[in-house]
Amino acid sequence: MRGLLTLKDLSTEKIMELIKYALKLKKGFRISYPDKKVVTLFFENSTRTQYSFQCALMNLGIKVVDFDTQLSSIAKGETLYDTVRTFEALGVDGVVIRHSKDEYFKELENIKIPIFNGGDGKSNHPTQSLLDLMTIYEEFGKFEGLKCCIVGDILHSRVAHTNIEVMRRLGMDVYISGPEEYNDNSAEWIPLDEAVKTMDIVMLLRVQFERHQEKMNITVEEYHEKYGMNSKRVSMMKDNAIIMHPAPINRGVEIADDVAECEKSRIYKQMTNGVYVRMAVISDALDGNL
Repeated sequence: MRGLLTLKDLSTEKIMELIKYALKLKKGFRISYPDKKVVTLFFENSTRTQYSFQCALMNLGIKVVDFDTQLSSIAKGETLYDTVRTFEALGVDGVVIRHSKDEYFKELENIKIPIFNGGDGKSNHPTQSLLDLMTIYEEFGKFEGLKCCIVGDILHSRVAHTNIEVMRRLGMDVYISGPEEYNDNSAEWIPLDEAVKTMDIVMLLRVQFERHQEKMNITVEEYHEKYGMNSKRVSMMKDNAIIMHPAPINRGVEIADDVAECEKSRIYKQMTNGVYVRMAVISDALDGNL
């Protein structure tokens, strides 16, 4: 099974190679695969990841086959394996998959075409982490010694779990903050007001407030006051520190409206970089290197 399923499979050298390839693509390098077809299978809602992958594919000259779960044989009981195996038999050259099941790809070990993981359960989101790393590297030119605090719903976040593991391997110091209910002890927990004063990167996570308000027993306004990034906290940050967020952002919950696009925010730059990272990953896999 080829492609990119989890960053745990990649060495730090390979991760750096992909980041530098993405930067090369961003600077104008072009490569094309006009005879290739890739299908996108998204079993969870997505805007950035799904359409970023599609833009990356189109930039590479690859034909996109957009899979509609509502109109497919999944409704008839078809398994994930049989769906993917069907597309392999139809002659596609790769599949992008997002699925709610942790490590769904373990069911697909007999698939020969590249699989690109667009997110699985609460475990892995490799291309999101790569675009985060690309944005950090573009900003600081290094990873070693940088301090990052990830704030919010750590417990349910595949972004947090992927980033914590790979950032540590790259030499970064990683901390977590936010509601105690979401502290899974995956990193050292520190208060947010301490984090904003000492971190190079403050990475906010979307809180699924609609699901967890009862558990937290606080209002949106109270959450924002205790755990949200507002202009007062921005003023406490180091001069060269940046704000990141995988999005979608909840304005007025984890981030204030006037902070989302402030001078320190790199949120939309992350989205831009996501296209180039996914171009690099897809190209590398189609060339037989992943």
